[in-house]
Amino acid sequence: MTLPVIDPSALFSVSGKSAVVVGATGAFGKVVCATLGKAGAKLTAAAGNAAELATLHGECQAAGITAITANFRPNTEADCDAIIAAAVAGYGRVDILVIASGMNDVAMIGDMSPERFQKVMLANVEGAWLIARAAGKQMMAQGGGGKVVFTSSARGKLGHPAGYSAYCTSKSAVDGMTKALGCEWGPHGITVNAIAPTVFRSPLTAWMFGDDERATTVRKGFLARVPIGRLGEPEDLAGPLLFLCSRASDFHTGHIIYADGGYTAG
Repeated sequence: MTLPVIDPSALFSVSGKSAVVVGATGAFGKVVCATLGKAGAKLTAAAGNAAELATLHGECQAAGITAITANFRPNTEADCDAIIAAAVAGYGRVDILVIASGMNDVAMIGDMSPERFQKVMLANVEGAWLIARAAGKQMMAQGGGGKVVFTSSARGKLGHPAGYSAYCTSKSAVDGMTKALGCEWGPHGITVNAIAPTVFRSPLTAWMFGDDERATTVRKGFLARVPIGRLGEPEDLAGPLLFLCSRASDFHTGHIIYADGGYTAG
């Protein structure tokens, strides 16, 4: 057998691809925009906060990233259709969808109202389903396949003793949706996978990286379960993301990639 002809730069390329990023102004959404945008993808950044979206757009322009914006959350069918329509109007098609939106609401189950539970499910499950549905319809109509990446969590696989009944349930549902759509859309050349991080550096988790007594105690307890021995950095999500959005993952679908330093392995 002769040496295979493999071009790694082409294999991992997303240059020129039309990529929709939902929840673009969040911590992971910004990682997605920076990673795909710097790799040459043309972004449609969607988020509900108009001011934050305008700031993100300015940052993309300053970084030389091609981007348009859509001021919508994936809360309704109409909103999701509007996001996809913006991408098609701007770039003619949708090649990649990354769903970085979502929320958590921490409370012990006896203290959590059904309304609070439903709010988490809407943000993490129904919204993800609605925008995936809209993007999938467009990808199938235009032909040529596509890439869909959900955001799951280590909590989709593992429970948590401190009030995560809504969040864990929602992320387990995202894992199931990833597998179901991976099977359903495989014949159309659309791969569906998920990135499942554990704690990584963001505005919400910055305190865990501190040197005060509380941060040190919490971090030590957490790191006892992480074989690599550190918390996650944004760059730790960029690699799996680029893999899942490029040709490199064409034979991978329905998978959950745990970006967790080995947290879920033991």
